[in-house]
Amino acid sequence: MSGRRRFFLIAGEPSGDRLGGALMAGLRELLPEGVEFSGIGGPEMAAEGLSSLFPMSDLSVMGLAEVLPRYRQLKRRIREAADAAIAARADALITIDSPDFCLRVARLVRGACPGLRTIHYVAPSVWAWRAGRAERMARVIDHVLALLPFEPPLMRAAGMTCDFVGHPVVAEPQPAPAEIAAFRMRHGLDNAVPLLLALPGSRRGEVTRLAPRFGAAIARFAAAHPDCRVVLPMAAPVAGLVRRETAAWPVQPLLLDPSTGDGAEKRAAFAAADLALAASGTVSLELAAGGTPMVIAYDMNPLSRAILKRALKIDTVTLVNLVSESRAVPEFLGRECRPGNIAAGLEQVLAAPEAQHAASEITMERLGRGGEAPGLRAARSVLGVL
Repeated sequence: MSGRRRFFLIAGEPSGDRLGGALMAGLRELLPEGVEFSGIGGPEMAAEGLSSLFPMSDLSVMGLAEVLPRYRQLKRRIREAADAAIAARADALITIDSPDFCLRVARLVRGACPGLRTIHYVAPSVWAWRAGRAERMARVIDHVLALLPFEPPLMRAAGMTCDFVGHPVVAEPQPAPAEIAAFRMRHGLDNAVPLLLALPGSRRGEVTRLAPRFGAAIARFAAAHPDCRVVLPMAAPVAGLVRRETAAWPVQPLLLDPSTGDGAEKRAAFAAADLALAASGTVSLELAAGGTPMVIAYDMNPLSRAILKRALKIDTVTLVNLVSESRAVPEFLGRECRPGNIAAGLEQVLAAPEAQHAASEITMERLGRGGEAPGLRAARSVLGVL
């Protein structure tokens, strides 16, 4: 492939910014003759040469209550992004996750430039619910970069080409034994006592709903293991809320401040833990990457719970279970998300973690561990469809 290539990229939140940064680095590596980037992103993409059209934080809005007051601003940003993408005369428009914003931009760009290649990074989870999303996406997207190995057939059936490019979790650095030992020593955590990791979520609603149940479940677990210690790495957006919610926990956790360090402390905590209690989400893959056995617990408001229960097409929401095609990770969802159930699950996993260790190994292998870095694989896929 010869000639300088131009790409217009859009990421709307930090996870997308990380994917975008790795993809841009991969494109630079594969295009020594030169590459130009424009679009919207955060610090990871800025480090690879992107000057963002406007702050990515303008797009990091979730939930109806948060979106409505900023509806006009978001509509204006959609129009601005589409106009800039059209003016860029790029070889491809690459949208990264954030489908509510990105696909609206892609629709406007496709209308004005029907021949422009459109690529979306992160497939919609149609395997879990709302299968029609893929067909709607296919009206404006040509090619999908998938994070999970079972997603390409679903995207192709909807009318798009798709490559599995690996999940970014496999490229995350894992702490060495010396770092884990230093973490335990720094916080006075004896190797002989069980270390439990508590992860009640990164959004306010999650923390408010789950923290009291997590605290009660941990109290029950600690009754059988009085020497256990609890560590809670806080997510920056909810750090203050976590401090307030955990102040009444019968077993006080060691709270890790997210404003210090570069994430190494959190990674060390993940690897040092004997067991984790976590909200549902991609955190299960982070735990699996470090080989930490886990219990997943999650709930939402009653209306959302009822709607999701009717819509779900799968019997587990934990990615480790789905990717490994096992049910090794116990999960307590909705009405089952109760302290007694959770505590029993923690006991079960602590007593027999072997099945989870095996499932975690299979998951990491299937997500691309040991192969080419996901960002580079994604870049190859992008160039392959131009």
